[in-house]
Amino acid sequence: MTEITRRAALAAGAGLALAPAIGAAQGTPEGVHRIRVGALEVFVIHDGFNVRADATQGFVVNAQPAEVGAALQAGGIAGTALQNPYNVTVLRTPQGLVMFDAGTGGIAGPESGKAPERMRAAGLDPAQVVLIVQTHFHGDHISGLATNEGVANFPNARIMVPEREWAFWTDAGEESRAAPGRRPGFAMVRQRFAAYQGKVTPYAAGAQVAPGVTAVPTPGHSPGHTSLLIADGAEQIMVIGDAVHAPALFMANPQWYPIFDMDPTQAVETRKGLLDRLATDRIQIIGYHFPMPATGRVERAGTGYRLVPSNA
Repeated sequence: MTEITRRAALAAGAGLALAPAIGAAQGTPEGVHRIRVGALEVFVIHDGFNVRADATQGFVVNAQPAEVGAALQAGGIAGTALQNPYNVTVLRTPQGLVMFDAGTGGIAGPESGKAPERMRAAGLDPAQVVLIVQTHFHGDHISGLATNEGVANFPNARIMVPEREWAFWTDAGEESRAAPGRRPGFAMVRQRFAAYQGKVTPYAAGAQVAPGVTAVPTPGHSPGHTSLLIADGAEQIMVIGDAVHAPALFMANPQWYPIFDMDPTQAVETRKGLLDRLATDRIQIIGYHFPMPATGRVERAGTGYRLVPSNA
């Protein structure tokens, strides 16, 4: 079993206590949510969205359409259409901006790719991003690194990547064995990271990737999928990437898995362990595919869990 325990959190520094509620600041631009984690300033930037026309069909692999429809209704979602948000996280530091995932770069449709303009509206210049920490390499998380012509969108940034993820997506053997529908992902990895030649560094599970930021392995959605725990003193918040997708479905039913989970058995095991830890330790979270403000805490609810948004 993948170990998702308090020990991963302790790598950020001894003595982390359970996190109290983390307050959100008012007066931020549309599509931006600002919060404090101790003395740290964290921004959730809404990169946009697309819409799955019918989430009961072909999205949740191991649930019946009627079950998915009931979960949507229980989660307050009318009908079967499901909006799929994209959110990147930015941490302001004295050395510059640290970004968690690079966003879609607009590949998810006309309502996506809005992170750079929304960063600027919040006073966060993409040219001041000095570090981008990737949770994993799916296209909606890395395409924002560079243009289709290979020009870096964050020219002053270094990139840190999970070492297992890097090993998988840069392995010619894995590419040759991949299903035809997955092979374009390998090409995208090559093209987007080529814009940062000599500036990409793999990081290990449990590593401190930046001051106060620790890598927590959450594999299954992809081979090296990693969450990032941001901590200052007794306060902490975890950027969970795609370890949990739409909360109404996969938080309420952590045993379900979407078509995007590359290793479903591992993904479900990871999700269950992660949600248990988050609920037990009351750690605030940021979800890449959560509705804005995309932050909150996890509570147990029946046989599953629910998200209590930070603005609730």
